[in-house]
Amino acid sequence: MSGATLIEVRELVNRFGAQIVHQGLNLDLYRGEVLGVVGVSGSGKSVLLRSILGLRRANAGSVRVFGEELLALPPERRSQLERRCGVLYQRGALFSSLSLIENIALPLIEHAGLDRASAERLALVKLALVGLPREAGTQYPNAVSGGMIKRAALARALALEPEILFLDEPTAGLDPIAAAAFDQLILTLRDALGLSVLLVTHDLDTLYCICDRVGVLAQQRVLVADRLEVVAATDHPWIVEYFHGPRGRAAAQAAQRAPGRA
Repeated sequence: MSGATLIEVRELVNRFGAQIVHQGLNLDLYRGEVLGVVGVSGSGKSVLLRSILGLRRANAGSVRVFGEELLALPPERRSQLERRCGVLYQRGALFSSLSLIENIALPLIEHAGLDRASAERLALVKLALVGLPREAGTQYPNAVSGGMIKRAALARALALEPEILFLDEPTAGLDPIAAAAFDQLILTLRDALGLSVLLVTHDLDTLYCICDRVGVLAQQRVLVADRLEVVAATDHPWIVEYFHGPRGRAAAQAAQRAPGRA
């Protein structure tokens, strides 16, 4: 990728007592790309996300976002940078006591200082942006499908018009048709809004359909971060099993058949 580096992780170390999760981990996110992060269960994908977002202070190493060390910033400046990032959590993490539109409006009230009426009007725009009808806004999370929860949570992540979008297992729990539609939505939003996207996923179809690069976490570090064809050709047992097993072959063949994107 030729875009500027928006996230720069260098020599990251994360430990929980005697357990070492990351040791000398390096990773970059470039402007305008969709970067997928995969790895064996327990390799620290979610810990990496929390470290980048400043939710966890690493034991050592550096995490720079927009060229600045997030955890070293004074609170006001850190808050300004955090508003340039949107996060979609794995299960949506919507507030069950709030309607979808109230969930989307919340960051506009809390962080942008809008009154409730103005925030909810803008929230309706975000709702439409992710492909949900206006009437869905009055529904509560326990009354809608998993796909609608994902889209509403995505609308909330986009509420403050971020430049970087973090997605934690965005298609987990969705049926294949809904997952494919969600993948295409991410691409459409990336292109329309100029987003840069870092996503953690196990979904091979997502990797093949929308990711510009893929980073593989194993052995406490990023083994490789490159175009998918380069990653898939890497001689490592987990990579070979993951990308060249039956599901990996099926995902690769489906991506080759898909119009407009391999």
